[in-house]
Amino acid sequence: MRLLMLTASLPYPPQQGGALRTYGILHGLYQAGHDITLLSFHEGDTRPSDTPLAQFCRRIETIPPPLRSKTARLRDLLLTGEPDIARRLYSDAFRDRLRDLLAETSFDLVQFEGIEVACYLPLLRQWGTRARLCYDAFNAEAALQQVIFQVDRAVPKRWPAAAYSLIQSRRIARFEKLLCQQADSVIAVSDEDAAILCPLRPDHHVPVVTNGIFVDDYTGTGQQLDLGEHVIVFTGKMDYRPNIDAMTWFADDIFPRVQEHLPDTRLYIVGQKPHPRVEQLRSRHNIEITGWVPDVQPFLRAAGVYAAPLRMGSGTRLKILEAMAVGCAIVATPIAVSGMRDDVHQVATITNQTDVMADAIIHLLQDPQRREFMGQQARQYVKQHYDWPVLIPRLLAVYKGMGLE
Repeated sequence: MRLLMLTASLPYPPQQGGALRTYGILHGLYQAGHDITLLSFHEGDTRPSDTPLAQFCRRIETIPPPLRSKTARLRDLLLTGEPDIARRLYSDAFRDRLRDLLAETSFDLVQFEGIEVACYLPLLRQWGTRARLCYDAFNAEAALQQVIFQVDRAVPKRWPAAAYSLIQSRRIARFEKLLCQQADSVIAVSDEDAAILCPLRPDHHVPVVTNGIFVDDYTGTGQQLDLGEHVIVFTGKMDYRPNIDAMTWFADDIFPRVQEHLPDTRLYIVGQKPHPRVEQLRSRHNIEITGWVPDVQPFLRAAGVYAAPLRMGSGTRLKILEAMAVGCAIVATPIAVSGMRDDVHQVATITNQTDVMADAIIHLLQDPQRREFMGQQARQYVKQHYDWPVLIPRLLAVYKGMGLE
């Protein structure tokens, strides 16, 4: 099968959500013998030819991401009915390169990795391409914005952000419906997302291929950090609103309760592009903000507890899969594990109550044997259910259902 994959950024290094997913899919499709062309937005010093992507893909084309000013975003907000996410990565240069590739090669399938590049899907319908079109939905985006609205509306100083999310959720809902109707297939990353997207499809069918990782890449070898005896770690892209909300809520309402019992406890917030609301937490006692790091695994290995206090979001949280694969003891909210199997509560502590979460963290930090047991259980769990060798056959089955081999 000849496949053209579109991505919002070069999926290497595979360190953040979309890149981790796309890298795993590319690796699996390459091993299955498919011919892959990759078209990505990319800027920076990394040359695609110097990455493993060059082995997976017959051809890699990159275009610099467009520069979109705040003025342009405001203009689109006021003068169009389009969601911001549909305009964020629209580029004439990317469009023209896409059209050239379609003219040069007879692709069997074009796959859009995430909603940001799915803005090009309606164009392919207009051009009359004969390739099948597959939308890989990283999130049920309209539902995600609705949850963000509900959380922000409870805090008066966040009302402007809440209003923005409400507007965007309605616009995204229309855009998602268009994508789901025009795509030949839509893939969800969780059963919850599939249930939201199914009614938008003419055939009411949205298969699920969950997020995954290469579990064997998370062994105990490698750099070791000594961050102290009582350490809580959170990882994620720190300009992403669900992560910002998670850490501000945790720092305000949960971490102080832990510190009352264990004053030496340190919280490490690990991830690129810390938002100003996250940066403000630097001034607080025993909160460390790392910014970008080349590898999150040393921090995960040094963690006494991995905390995932998410109150908004959708899909399957790759950050939790990584922590499980390393063997961390996990304390998370129901939202944080909403895209995972129902039996995840057997290998992690799940609660959305601040006092219960704080108590669970305190007990784990004081009980090394319990932490070790939970970490081992979590690693076995993710190996069984979320390892890419387990997941790729499900993706291939989706293609087979589209009449592709």
